[in-house]
Amino acid sequence: ETVNDIGWSALFHVDDWEDSQDVRYRLRHGEEAVFEGLIRRAPRDSEEIVLAALSCNSNKDRGLRPNYVRNINHQDPDLIFFAGDQSYDHKQHTAAWLKFGLQFKETFRNRPCVAIPDDHDIGQGNIWGENGKKASSSAGNDGGYFYHHEYVKMVERCQTGNLPDPYDPTPIEQGIGVYYTSLNIGGVDFAILEDRKFKTGPKGRHPMKGPRPDHIRDESYDPKVVDVPGLKLLGDRQLAFLEDWSDDTEGIAMKAVLSQTGFCGGAHIHGSKNNRLHADMDSNGWPQTGRNKALRAIKKAGAVHIGGDQHLPTVIQHGIDEFRDGPWAFIVPASVNNYYKRWWWPENEQPGGNHDPDNLLPWTGDYFDGLGNRITMHAYANPENVSEGAGFGLIRFHKSTNEVNFECWPREVFVLEKGAAQFPGWPVTVKVDY
Repeated sequence: ETVNDIGWSALFHVDDWEDSQDVRYRLRHGEEAVFEGLIRRAPRDSEEIVLAALSCNSNKDRGLRPNYVRNINHQDPDLIFFAGDQSYDHKQHTAAWLKFGLQFKETFRNRPCVAIPDDHDIGQGNIWGENGKKASSSAGNDGGYFYHHEYVKMVERCQTGNLPDPYDPTPIEQGIGVYYTSLNIGGVDFAILEDRKFKTGPKGRHPMKGPRPDHIRDESYDPKVVDVPGLKLLGDRQLAFLEDWSDDTEGIAMKAVLSQTGFCGGAHIHGSKNNRLHADMDSNGWPQTGRNKALRAIKKAGAVHIGGDQHLPTVIQHGIDEFRDGPWAFIVPASVNNYYKRWWWPENEQPGGNHDPDNLLPWTGDYFDGLGNRITMHAYANPENVSEGAGFGLIRFHKSTNEVNFECWPREVFVLEKGAAQFPGWPVTVKVDY
């Protein structure tokens, strides 16, 4: 079935796919334009399932991505995840999407790929989708989508048309669709979330008055005052999906949640060294009640969380009621990090330490973020690191031991070179036993 809407997308659906063997494919557009590759068989017998994860492919670098391609193809993951901001061209998504394809096509030519759009993909600096309402500006802080709903639908069609059917396909306001769903790769079940589609916008929704409705610079404020009753994060529909997804265990050894951004304020400095924010409501640390609902659902499933967006790679174990009682999360680096840098640089946030003496990084241990959320920092890569903190994540799921290995590779490192090293603090191996 073809779809002839804007965006030059041709979608088709195959029922009852036979996934026990490799299948070659060929796409042809005219006599000379041909794209060929492999649809891999399901890796059910593999003890280890490997995910490569990337985000934030800024247009400040229009070149190709040879290091990412050769590293990822050498490491040969079972699945590639692009967590958002594949395009920063705001009004020219189709051209930017084709450019993205030129940059990364050799990574997903022969393996499955999940790409989910974020704010820049649909033309906004930030987005709080608020169930699809119309936003008053491209800043988006009053909630909703600024550009025409057909443009938004086109972006989502381009980037998510290859995903399994959505859990509940009911459109939101303006007829904008949804794509939240799950994908089983070799016994690792990935929930694919839209963590901003239902989220409430901050403008006029809380009593703090800062430089922007989503930025708080008063460290003396009480975080509880911004956790206003009735605010949404994932929304009721996605929370219901996560509840059902967590109960589905047949043929599943491990679980992971894929979404755009992290469920805390994992950075202190934004954009430049003189821009210290006490709280950032663009993060999924706000609203705090919604954050904790999401984390309880992820914990119930026994899942880890993988996201991007922050331009700052981190490994954090979340706390809900106590430190370290929540799920683990790996926020992967930006593919290009010369656009907007962030730093983990605490001043007096640490309540009591628990710093790991074997960790070479100075600011690890238990912290409250600026929204009062409990987090335990295990690894971070500020932009003074090699490649300015740009790179990609590699996540290894070990089904027999229920362990997850988080690797974080700088952009300029070739993994086959002698002495090739990950960012300081990585790899991190965690046992999923919550």
